[in-house]
Amino acid sequence: MDHAVKLTINGETREFPMGITYKEVVKEYEKTSPVPVILVIAGGKICELHKKAERDGEVRLVTTKDSIGNKTYKRTACLVLLKAIYDLAGKEKVDKVVLHYSVGSGFYFTMEGEQKLDQAFLDQVKKRMTELVEQKIPVKKRSVGTDEAIALFHYHRMYDKEKLFRYRRVSRVNIYSIENFEDYFYGAMAYDTGYVPYFDLKLYDEGFVLILPEAKAPDVLPEFRPQEKIFQVQRDSEEWGRKLEISTVGELNDQIVSQGIQKILLMQEAIQESGIARIAEQIVEAGNKKFVMIAGPSSSGKTTFSHRLSIQLAAHGMKPHPIAVDNYFVNREHTPLDEFGEKDYECLEAIDVEQFNKDMLALLNGERIELPVFNFKTGQREYKGDFLQLGKEDILVIEGIHGLNDKLSYALPKESKFKIYISALTQLNIDEHNRIPTTDGRLIRRIVRDARTRGTSAKDTIARWPSVRRGEEKNIFPYQEEADVMFNSALIYELACLKVYAEPLLFGISKEEPEYLEANRLLKFFDYFVAVPSEEVPNNSLLREFIGGSCFNT
Repeated sequence: MDHAVKLTINGETREFPMGITYKEVVKEYEKTSPVPVILVIAGGKICELHKKAERDGEVRLVTTKDSIGNKTYKRTACLVLLKAIYDLAGKEKVDKVVLHYSVGSGFYFTMEGEQKLDQAFLDQVKKRMTELVEQKIPVKKRSVGTDEAIALFHYHRMYDKEKLFRYRRVSRVNIYSIENFEDYFYGAMAYDTGYVPYFDLKLYDEGFVLILPEAKAPDVLPEFRPQEKIFQVQRDSEEWGRKLEISTVGELNDQIVSQGIQKILLMQEAIQESGIARIAEQIVEAGNKKFVMIAGPSSSGKTTFSHRLSIQLAAHGMKPHPIAVDNYFVNREHTPLDEFGEKDYECLEAIDVEQFNKDMLALLNGERIELPVFNFKTGQREYKGDFLQLGKEDILVIEGIHGLNDKLSYALPKESKFKIYISALTQLNIDEHNRIPTTDGRLIRRIVRDARTRGTSAKDTIARWPSVRRGEEKNIFPYQEEADVMFNSALIYELACLKVYAEPLLFGISKEEPEYLEANRLLKFFDYFVAVPSEEVPNNSLLREFIGGSCFNT
């Protein structure tokens, strides 16, 4: 074959005509794939299916069951949704449609303008989306200069995107379109509208939810189960963002450039401190609480939060004692294995639950006990003479991922426990149609902290992250709505600050490593932010748990 490329797919090397699209390449393989191939990975890069194969190499198929593929599905579905809304209502009746955050298995949107938002309109939108899917209209991509993109966004009244690209150093911007509707999206898109057949639309709160499949079941629409408490926390955080006039990255950059970071930083820290103070008041007013159980996913700032809450409780005349459940880890050789044969530190069985309950019950009964300390270097539990006995004003502030699961504290009376769920729920969007996933914020925090405190490379942290996420899905998220209160530990300015620490670590991952794709994605993400120094971050800030310099020695 003249001018051929040799592509290795699923271990088999074949020749294809030079310049063939990946759409044509994957056709044959799709016949045997139970789910659609939505992207490929070639030459260490994520490639959309319209892209042409022009050099030899390995090609990895990405389906809607893969994490990257599922995100592409959701992104494309959002573009189809926006196209359908503007097709039906027109730009004269819709001022803007805003994607806010995840709610259950979907995305929460609001719509502003003359167009009435009711279920009848949503049914029309759904019908129009179905038509677009059935027509399999190509999702086109064009690259324009940054100045042209800024002018284009201004013309389309997408002022959030206009602000965003004023601060990007890239010379070109990718614009996606379905027929006459065009928009900017952060990340790859499907080949055509036919790739997103599964969706639903439901009115919710002041807006609506676009329900979409999860990666584990890409052809099934999950039941919509809103989580009211966490939704309210996200709303409250977003409202504070609006009061600070910072809802998007472009607005954050504007403020950093025009007035520096100090005012934003001080206001955000004050908002968090007042939130912690209110929680302390609730605990004191309850009058019968001896165990404050704090749970949350990885890198949510549980340790610093427990110390700051302890200070607030002390200010109310109580004697708090912070305790980390991690000190009750079983010795490392007894840690259970997960389904992949890896040590499962996130499961409840990794904790000596029996000893924990024995100790806590003894404390409740007024007995004196010796608390353990887990040595993470040796993987062994040790006792170093840390004795404790509870008096009338004493209260235990216990933090650990299983804090909300009553199986951890089965021996303790329910009325003696006050449950707090903490997570870093990013209230900032890239722009009105591109959200920042909460998991990205936590992963970045963990990369920075692990490198500083554990000598772990960014490569290893990224490699372990899927296992951490599986543990969270299994052990933390099912219990979050059982919390008495929820606390959002995300700081509106933190990604601009973490950028300084994370970028060098991410640049350290070579193209040959499987973690490079994720590292490169995060590096591109940081391009949106104007970096800020950390000198003005207070030493009791939650952020200090990750960047160092905390007064709590975290």
